[in-house]
Amino acid sequence: MADKLLNRIKVVLAEKNLNNKWLAEQLKKDPATISKWVTNKTQPKVETFIEIARLLNVSVQDLLRQE
Repeated sequence: MADKLLNRIKVVLAEKNLNNKWLAEQLKKDPATISKWVTNKTQPKVETFIEIARLLNVSVQDLLRQE
């Protein structure tokens, strides 16, 4: 079975004491979209991952994990 690429956005937000609403405001996205990302129901585009990493002051690699 192939490894599944998942994100750690929820974990990193919690580590930074931030929430989905903050990220939605920063990215000018619907909070429901952010919710889907943090629960790994969908994944943001690569460009959006880069922007999230910049906002959270982490590397893109810090936002990803494999299972």
